[in-house]
Amino acid sequence: MVATRRSAATDAEAVPEGDLLATAAVTAGTATAYGNSGGQNPSRAGQGAAGDDRSTRVRHRYSVLLPTYNEADNIALIVWLLVRSFEQCGVDFEIIVVDDGSPDGTQDVVKRLQEAYGGDRILLRPRAGKLGLGTAYVHGLQFATGDFVFIIDADLSHHPKYIPQFIRKQQETEADIVSGTRYVRGGGVFGWNFKRKLTSRGANFLAATLLQPGVSDLTGSYRLYRKGCLDALMVQCTSKGYAFQMEIVVRARNLGFSIAEVPIVFVDRVYGASKLGGAEVVMFLRGLVHLLFTT
Repeated sequence: MVATRRSAATDAEAVPEGDLLATAAVTAGTATAYGNSGGQNPSRAGQGAAGDDRSTRVRHRYSVLLPTYNEADNIALIVWLLVRSFEQCGVDFEIIVVDDGSPDGTQDVVKRLQEAYGGDRILLRPRAGKLGLGTAYVHGLQFATGDFVFIIDADLSHHPKYIPQFIRKQQETEADIVSGTRYVRGGGVFGWNFKRKLTSRGANFLAATLLQPGVSDLTGSYRLYRKGCLDALMVQCTSKGYAFQMEIVVRARNLGFSIAEVPIVFVDRVYGASKLGGAEVVMFLRGLVHLLFTT
């Protein structure tokens, strides 16, 4: 699978810079290689689904928060996959890119995507520098106009092909949050070495044992939120970095928000470097201790 994707990446190198049509063609080929498939809170609104009778359903709008830092190699493909998934669902959407001053030209690529897809669908809301993952969500959320919000990684580890399943699960359960999980039947991880898998499993086991949040994947970030729910949680959460994912679920449970889960396969990035390092691990452990004594 990885070899196929790298072949597509090699093809992409031959595309002249600025040739949007050629880039779109290579993007489509890469996407094919990557894989295709098709208590009550005040924020809760009527339910609607792609394929349902929309004349009798509320038509929801979905906002995607896409934090980026040095994702010039990935941003065009993830946006293409997102647009295709939402269009197949037949729902309204917007993609909000929150870039933390990437020096690799990520913002330039996003501006070309705005020309291709329209500035009403692709919104660029940059910041001056790296200020943390949690604050990136806070920044992007203030520009979101949808009544539901997806949080997705821009490095292609979260495949947009699962979006219809997230939407369907939310409509079936009326959950306030639908969380993607790697640790139930049908979920998994591709491309990680044993050390990375052990670290993730260990972090989830430790957090689940101490905090008992009632979800199988506490550190994953691929989630769908009711916007009113996410607004309420952002006021409560103080963590930065990857600890934010853990805190938001714990506080959601404490506030009485309902959570459903959808199995996903997490695929390690092919392009660029992982942002997960020793500092993020330390931040996670500090966040775990903080939540243990404050929730």
